[in-house]
Amino acid sequence: MYKVFVNERPIILTDMVDFSTNLPKEPFGLRPIDALFDALFQTAVPGLCLLCDDLETAWRLWQAHCNIEEAAGGKVLNTEGQVLFIYRYDKWDLPKGKREPGEALAYTARREVEEECGVDGLTIKQSLPITYHVFKKNKTYVLKITHWFLMHTDFKGIPSPQAAEGIGQAQFKSPSEISQALKNTYENIKLLF
Repeated sequence: MYKVFVNERPIILTDMVDFSTNLPKEPFGLRPIDALFDALFQTAVPGLCLLCDDLETAWRLWQAHCNIEEAAGGKVLNTEGQVLFIYRYDKWDLPKGKREPGEALAYTARREVEEECGVDGLTIKQSLPITYHVFKKNKTYVLKITHWFLMHTDFKGIPSPQAAEGIGQAQFKSPSEISQALKNTYENIKLLF
């Protein structure tokens, strides 16, 4: 199964016919992929579940309709169990960024956390789920594939947001603050909590 967010609305690709969801279901390929994207960007469609005969073939076709952008980031916990968030584009998010050519994903994730928040002493503990979302750039659809890592840090200072990247705040949030931040974040970020 793949869950891709398009305009903050989910499209689920699955080969499980009996998959339980409140989203409308239709066979993969019934409508062109670009038409699905257009519908989610231009109308109030809540999302869609696409039933696939061959999930991996459908996923390859899906990716062929987009430019692919690979990124990596971190869900960073400090010694007090707080999670590092950034505030950018009027939403709370987790630090992440584009993978440079030849760069290992774990390296990208650590580099981006350090650059975007000024937090160091990062140790990767495990991989987290990969998230997917589609956005439009120069009239072209881009599928952003973000690889996430659970990280720990013994950093004791105050995070410093990278203003050049449009980050207004970088801060560690307690469990009660996290629940508030998740009310104003992206749907794919909620999958990590």
